[in-house]
Formats: sequence, structure tokens, C-alpha cells
Amino acid sequence: MKSVAKRFSKQRRHRSITTPSRKAAQAASGHMADNVRQAGAVMQVIRPVGREAAAKKYDILSAMMAHAMAGDQNRQRLVMRLMSLITARYNWQRNELAIGQREIARLWCVDERTVKRDMARLRQLGWIEVKRQGARGRVAILGLNLERIMLDTRAEWINIGTDFVERLEPDQAPTPNTVVPFRRPNVAASDLWGQICVKLADEDPATFEAWFANLKQGTVEEGCLELLSPSRFHATYLRTHLLSRLKTVARRVDPGIAVVRISVV
Repeated sequence: MKSVAKRFSKQRRHRSITTPSRKAAQAASGHMADNVRQAGAVMQVIRPVGREAAAKKYDILSAMMAHAMAGDQNRQRLVMRLMSLITARYNWQRNELAIGQREIARLWCVDERTVKRDMARLRQLGWIEVKRQGARGRVAILGLNLERIMLDTRAEWINIGTDFVERLEPDQAPTPNTVVPFRRPNVAASDLWGQICVKLADEDPATFEAWFANLKQGTVEEGCLELLSPSRFHATYLRTHLLSRLKTVARRVDPGIAVVRISVV
């Protein structure tokens, strides 16, 4: 009985002790969870489904229209051509655009060379993505990156009206942050990652502060940009939710970047 009681007492003492590494892990996970709440409260991607699907579709098209009208003739033409594909052939529920280059050329009243050029520009912007390559007489299936479209058009929402901005970005009460954040690395604005940071901060400051500001640039080899994350959870979240955004902005800064890899320090 004495040995059992002694062993039980040791187990209780062991459970009550929190090691420094465990404390650090708990602090890191708490910080990351707080970042998830903050990032989710800032940029809500419109999903054109449900009872208000029709209104959401009009909001997306209105944002694209405002962005086009605020640009030069090249931007206006490119965005309007994409809008014509959306209104004529896009499947909103399945996020699929299945139409051949010949049909696009007929709709746009241009030749197929112009179609190839403009579709390549839209892919480079990150507005459209290839979901399935065309093969054996089948046309490719494309999808829209609605998050990227809304991020790129955000600056022009105010041209439609304050009510439009408030509808797309409803005010939310800030979540109190009681967790000590990671130490932010020094980034030179002249570096590749520094230039990417400037663009990321401009388009979505809150998400930049929560997720991108703590990254450091690793190696840049053969079109692959390596970014170093302070924790495994942080790296996993970036790979799952924000890697597409990182790739798009990285390619806009340096078209030679083909891959962005997230590693843990």
C-alpha cells in the first residue's frame, strides 16, 4: 500500500509540473489560435451559395467592374472579357469554367492568339486557375480564385459606395490579444521577400501582421523561394490556407518564382 501511495504521489507531482518547452509550445499554439481568429475576422471571402447567392454574385461582378473602370484600357478590356466568360459560361456552384479557345475567341470577337495571351495574363494574376488540363479533345476546366479577385479589387470598392464596402467588410469587434507574439525578423525592403512583404501588407494589413510578418527568407534556387516559419503549426496553416496568395504575390514581384516552399526554422 505504501508503494502504491508513493507512486501515485509521484504521478500527481509529474502532472502538475509544466516544463519550459511545454510552456513555449502552449504559448505558440495560443498565439497561432489568436492569429486564426484575427485573420478570419478581417477578410471574408464571398461564397456565392445559399439563399443570398444571387446578391453575392452581383457583388463579385460589381467589384470587378469597379476595378476595371479605375484602370487603363488594357485592364478594362481584360477584366470585361473575363466577366463575359463568367456571365456566359461559368458554373458558380462547382466553380468551373469549361470552354474552348475557339469558343472564347468567337465570344470575344478576337483570334485565338489573343485568347491565349489574355488567359495567360489572367492565370499570372491568379484570377483563374487550371483545375484540369485539356486532353484528347476535352477542353480544360478552369476555376476562379475569388479570394485573389476580391483582394485585387478591394481598393476600388469605395467607388461603388460606402454601403458596398460595409456589406463586404462588416465591422467586427477586435479580439483581445493576451499572448506574447513571436519576435519579428528584420526584413530589408530591397530584398525579394521585403518587396513581397510590401505588397502583402498593402492588400491585407491584418493578415500580413498575423501570418506573414514572422516569416524569414531562406534560399532562392532554380525558381523556388524558401520561407522560414517560426513553428510547425504556423507553417502548416500557411501551406493549407495562404500558400496560393504567397505564390501569386511572389510571381508578381519576380516572374521567375515558380514554387514557394514553407520550412520550419
